[in-house]
Amino acid sequence: MKLLLIDGHYYVYRSFFAIQNLSNSRGEPTNAIFGFTKTVRRMLKDLQPELGAVVWDEGLPQKRMELQPAYKETRKEMPTPMIPQLDFIQKLTPLLGFRNIALANTEADDLMGCYALAACKQGVEVVLATNDKDLFQLVGPCVKVYTTAKADLASPKDQFALLGEPEVTAKWDVPPRLIGDVLALTGDSVDNIPGIGLGRKTAAALIREHNGLESLLANISKVKNQRTREKLVSARNQISQNRKMVELDCDMKLPVQVEELRIQPDYPKLIAALEKCEFKSLLQEVRDEAVRAGAGVQGSLL
Repeated sequence: MKLLLIDGHYYVYRSFFAIQNLSNSRGEPTNAIFGFTKTVRRMLKDLQPELGAVVWDEGLPQKRMELQPAYKETRKEMPTPMIPQLDFIQKLTPLLGFRNIALANTEADDLMGCYALAACKQGVEVVLATNDKDLFQLVGPCVKVYTTAKADLASPKDQFALLGEPEVTAKWDVPPRLIGDVLALTGDSVDNIPGIGLGRKTAAALIREHNGLESLLANISKVKNQRTREKLVSARNQISQNRKMVELDCDMKLPVQVEELRIQPDYPKLIAALEKCEFKSLLQEVRDEAVRAGAGVQGSLL
């Protein structure tokens, strides 16, 4: 069995900015809807998962806000044309066959971590469709990251890649279990987590050399470069705080059980929704697929 967990907001944003000037005859923007739908359907083709969910951010966790009140403060407001599309996409998700999963004051990466660990305990293979740095910490024998980024593909002919431990280790210069230690030193500008003035290569080399952040902080005097030693000493509290910020909270109770996430498209309603968006080629693809699946094509609009 394979479980596909999709980072919802990441793919909505990516679709919105990747496709420009797409709307229906009523002037309603549809670029994010089109991109998201095409992307999810491509994942289904590439991965053939039996189970799946789209996981959404639903506010910020209190414990991270208490640690660093400026967390994610630099994030821009959602573009106005994206707002109605996000609502439409969240209604479209079940029609594509996936459950929407979100919890109040919880980030998607924590929820995805909870599901990944729970699924692995049940012997279910997990694929994370995300670009979230924190989630790379989970990669292991049971968990891989799905990507279509050219930099991650083994050859130009490949359409996608599944990043396992060897690929993630090569990408980060440390094994997945030590990525959080690297981020504690570098910070994360995307999430407004301050670094201490070390680049990722330098941070990874330090973490590798000392086999982890705890050992590094216990042996700062052994760090050869004086400026680096000084940075580590002066920012020790910041480093410890950063490590807590990037640690995934995987102890939450699952709102929907893993075995309830079987992918089941609702073709009649999906076709009706895509008709509203006026996606001609995509609509024909889905109609043909519905015929092969023995499904009808009538349904109510979203």
